[in-house]
Amino acid sequence: MDVSLENLPDFAKKFVAELPVVAGVHAHVVGLSGDLGAGKTTFVQNVAKELGGTQAVTSPTFVLAQRYTIQRAPFTSLIHIDAYRLKEDETHTIGWERFYTDPTNLILIEWPEKLVGVFPPDAPVLNFAVVDETHRTISYA
Repeated sequence: MDVSLENLPDFAKKFVAELPVVAGVHAHVVGLSGDLGAGKTTFVQNVAKELGGTQAVTSPTFVLAQRYTIQRAPFTSLIHIDAYRLKEDETHTIGWERFYTDPTNLILIEWPEKLVGVFPPDAPVLNFAVVDETHRTISYA
């Protein structure tokens, strides 16, 4: 799907509308894959807004993980993880187990391919690709 950056809020709205309405056994995890500058963090910002978040969403590149309070059942927290600098054996440093075992968490992970052996194999992944300065292709995997 080709999405202009100005239409990214509409795409985020559709994404939120398709989220589970009943809590699962563990957190709901979605991977966000794509090159630097492909729009992953901008997408998370739009999702947070759709979920009723009031905090400013920033890239967690240096802190690795951010937690935001949201208001959309069954979720109470949006966990935004940037795994770009994270090594496979370092997931404990961000509290992965605590985040993942809480079914009220919605976890959006940039660079999920870095979490080999930890990223749930059944979790969906959105692939972001730059078409030009104002357009991105977003596909599901």
